Amino acid sequence: MQTETLPNGDFSRKYIQYGGMLFKISMVHLGNRSDAEEAVQEAFIKLVYKAPAFGDPEHEKAWVIRVLINICKNMTGYLWRRRVIHIERIETYCDSATDAELLESVLRLPFKYKAAIHLFYYEDYSVKQIAEALRISESAVKMRLRRGREMLKMELEDGR
Repeated sequence: MQTETLPNGDFSRKYIQYGGMLFKISMVHLGNRSDAEEAVQEAFIKLVYKAPAFGDPEHEKAWVIRVLINICKNMTGYLWRRRVIHIERIETYCDSATDAELLESVLRLPFKYKAAIHLFYYEDYSVKQIAEALRISESAVKMRLRRGREMLKMELEDGR
């Protein structure tokens, strides 16, 4: 099986284009820098060596986000990760204490709600784009957003 790799300039361009976004997504899902960096690195390896032919840049972006989310799911599924939630220096990724509190609350959500909330509010994805990226129906995305918001609201109200 012959694998096609990206020319060096293409890799650099894709890293600049997607690196920051993928890191933020993985931080939300994994909660610590070293795991987030590992997930991003693995996503780029898959982009370089296993990516299909893309019809357009949006297809490529959705594919790499889907791959990253799957990597994060696998990483959070490890037994040792289920017992501990790492939220190291979250304030360094936020503009204010309120933003840090909200992000910590998002991190505590179950994975399926966390993914929908993050893509919708932090990455400005539409419901349709989230449905395509997560491979679920648009109504399922809407339900996850609604339930995630309800869970966040209850947690934030309890904390005040």
